[in-house]
Amino acid sequence: MAPPPKKHQPKSNLYTWEGTDKKGSRMSGESRATNIAMVRADLRRQGINPLKIRKKATSIFSNRKKKITTGDIAVFSRQLATMMSAGVPMVQAFDIVGRGHENPSMMELILTIKSDVEGGTSLADSLRKHPLHFDDLFVNLVRAGEHAGVLESLLHKIALYKEKTESIKGKIKKAMFYPAAVVIVAIIVTAIIMIFVIPQFEQLFKGFGADLPAFTRVVISISRFVQDWWWAILGATILAGYTLTGFWKRSRKFRQTLDRILLKIPVIGPIMHKAAIARFARTLATMSAAGVPLVEALDSVSGATGNVIYSDAVLRMREDVATGQSLQLSMKQRNLFPNMVIQMVSIGEESGSLDDMLTKVADFYEEQVDNAVDAMSSLLEPLIMVILGTLIGGLVVAMYLPIFSMGKAVMG
Repeated sequence: MAPPPKKHQPKSNLYTWEGTDKKGSRMSGESRATNIAMVRADLRRQGINPLKIRKKATSIFSNRKKKITTGDIAVFSRQLATMMSAGVPMVQAFDIVGRGHENPSMMELILTIKSDVEGGTSLADSLRKHPLHFDDLFVNLVRAGEHAGVLESLLHKIALYKEKTESIKGKIKKAMFYPAAVVIVAIIVTAIIMIFVIPQFEQLFKGFGADLPAFTRVVISISRFVQDWWWAILGATILAGYTLTGFWKRSRKFRQTLDRILLKIPVIGPIMHKAAIARFARTLATMSAAGVPLVEALDSVSGATGNVIYSDAVLRMREDVATGQSLQLSMKQRNLFPNMVIQMVSIGEESGSLDDMLTKVADFYEEQVDNAVDAMSSLLEPLIMVILGTLIGGLVVAMYLPIFSMGKAVMG
């Protein structure tokens, strides 16, 4: 059976307008819509009599769309929650947030959602139409807030959740960026020395008429290999990176293997464990506070841990809980969660305050991640300096050894 054809989404444009309000005062502004008729209808709904509407001219630079990041979604969640808590109607809040956004792509997304909501679609269903930016967790929380009539408080919880998870991701990326950047710079500097500097020394050594030290000969041999095969080395590196990326996107088994290795690496492994537990606790606490059933919540939580090993464990926990087993007992059987976390969950289940206990766990482990990342950065800086000094210094020494040997011979 052939899949149903995709509905064509009309392209929206930015229009400038001038008009008068009910008191006859002149007004002007900008609106995004698919055509002038929609702009005119929207203005009349707001009590504005449109006098002049024209499509705004755009340059080639303004047409370049920026990518919508998870940070944009987090900021949008906080802004929408704040405005609705202040009593601003949802549609007007969307209009204010959308038109004030600096990212044109995000502006278009927000105004598209606003149009759906104006047309009578629920906010959750409107968000579900954009799965690249609003995952099942986000949509389920919004749906729970709409059904319970506490959308404003749920939006605040979503905003807090997004901000916390983005903070953890940012800290881990920051910790990984510094050593990665230094390694890349070291590789580039070493390649330049191998290809351009060492050959000059090699020409100089040919006039010595004496045997070169073994270390120098090894470095020169490596230099010749790099000069002759640099294109193959570069191609193999790019191909390996492309292949690994493809495997990571398509093969769950490969991601499982890679995540399992990451969890066992000294220094990095403990940080990954703590970050996964923090995300698990924060996500489950948010969904539990929203009144989402535990089995349904665990299904969404599995995709938010950031690690395939923990994701698979949460899915197995979901199956256990669905058959009537307690959450803390199922967690104990996975051998992934520390005893403190299991005890906190046990207390939360017995007292009916699971969301509070999980929030405390999330706060604790987020602080642990912060401290561990700072400690790792402090440890890596001197280690990287030693590695760089050994690498670059070794090449320099290899080139100057023959000169030192010749100096000793002359002095002797």
